[in-house]
Amino acid sequence: MGLLRLLVLAVLASEPGAAGGAETVGNSSEGLLEFSVGKFRYLELKKTFPEEAVLLHISSNVTFLIFQIHSQYQNTTISFSETLLPNASGTGTDKGLVFILRPEQSMCTWRLETLDPEPVQTVAILLSYSESDPIPGGCNLEFDLDIDPNIYLEYNSFETTIKFAPANLGHARDADPPLCDTETGRDSRWRLQYDVYQYFLPENDLTEEALLRHLQRMAEVPLVQANAVKVVTLTADDKTSVSFSSLREQGVIYNVIVRDPFLNTSAAYVPAHTYACSFEAGEGNCSSLGRVSTKVFFTLFALLGLFICFFGHRFWKTGFIFMGFFFYILITRLTPMKYDGNLKIFRDDAVFWVTFSCIAVLIPVVFMGCLRILSILSCGFIGSYSVVLAVDSYLYTSLSYVTLNVLKRALHVDFRRAFMNVPFQTNDFIILAVWGMLAVSGITLQIRRERGQPFFPPHPYKLWKRERERRVTNILDPSYHIPPLRERLYGRLAQIKELFQKEQPAGERTPLLL
Repeated sequence: MGLLRLLVLAVLASEPGAAGGAETVGNSSEGLLEFSVGKFRYLELKKTFPEEAVLLHISSNVTFLIFQIHSQYQNTTISFSETLLPNASGTGTDKGLVFILRPEQSMCTWRLETLDPEPVQTVAILLSYSESDPIPGGCNLEFDLDIDPNIYLEYNSFETTIKFAPANLGHARDADPPLCDTETGRDSRWRLQYDVYQYFLPENDLTEEALLRHLQRMAEVPLVQANAVKVVTLTADDKTSVSFSSLREQGVIYNVIVRDPFLNTSAAYVPAHTYACSFEAGEGNCSSLGRVSTKVFFTLFALLGLFICFFGHRFWKTGFIFMGFFFYILITRLTPMKYDGNLKIFRDDAVFWVTFSCIAVLIPVVFMGCLRILSILSCGFIGSYSVVLAVDSYLYTSLSYVTLNVLKRALHVDFRRAFMNVPFQTNDFIILAVWGMLAVSGITLQIRRERGQPFFPPHPYKLWKRERERRVTNILDPSYHIPPLRERLYGRLAQIKELFQKEQPAGERTPLLL
């Protein structure tokens, strides 16, 4: 059977032309999936039917290939042969392999399979590079593959971290690869630079079709540069690890482009994606919109926030309780689980919190001469912001991270190293407009209603003192004749003592005198 397959491959290789088209299922011959360079292909993998991919008529100026396959959450396995070797195969949702071509080689094959009992929908692509292009993962010393172009992703409630292996300089087919760590000069891999890119999927879209479609914008260098946002550029002296703020139920795709500034060439790693949640977990998975009790609670919380927004200054004690409870809810919401925090200077905790405190103190100082306006503004903005948090319990919105990211920084020590980028899409513009409308309406209403009124409701102690003086000076007030509190307490104690005294017998105790 192996001899027959090699014969088929030889025949195919001798035929002119190459099959395949953009985003098509391509052609297959004798059970082989024929790929074309740079053309995406949708595949459905089944456990009992592994597939074998083939690329024919490889150009002589191509020195290495990167084959990659992507799925939403079900694992797939890609390998060079039927025997799965740790240094020549990979398993995951975003996996790729580098194939270094031999002289005169014009054909190569890969094996695709899945161990998942359910069919797996995937998209795959094959990319080619020349000898001047850097090799992603060519100086891998951390992961299993000899040459590892993959991005490894980990996440928790606070941050998402990506890691990748350093690249190496390109080389001709018949040449040995440059040594990785023998020298650090201009002619070594230490001249390479790494651009880290981030791409957000549409908000509230967890569908498989959307992910596989948008992944096609993050595989090739020109498309990544045109569609994604460059977050940071790393040099060979930096650690090949970058952290981001975790955005639960928000799809994010990451990729790294390695550049050779000396030759002005570049190559892309294999993109990786995450939703910062699991599709396979039971309660609280990506498909879950949250518990009903949470939605009810935040709905009631939003109603109280609207009351504070429109009437908070007049009912200032209720406002104080609400604002304290507001921050308590934010903290407890994060524990189970901007100023521009992306600037390097704010990675230092001392600089960050000093700046935060100065800004927090500056606003009250500016409004010190008009405390009533400050109170009304705080009631309007914070009360209306509770509506944003309520919407976030039903529908994802990045506006909730205005406060959540600051609290993440306070609660998680390593969060200072995370980049805090969030998407700002159509839903966010609508919610921002609603937030602004509610805040302006509440502030305007309270300012108009408080005209001619005392700046603040009188203090409870002053009210009690005024009432006491009134009772003392007004003899006609019935409360004037009420004994002082001390005398009333003594009277009550005397009555209680009488309950425990023996009752004296009636009549005379001395005998009658005759």
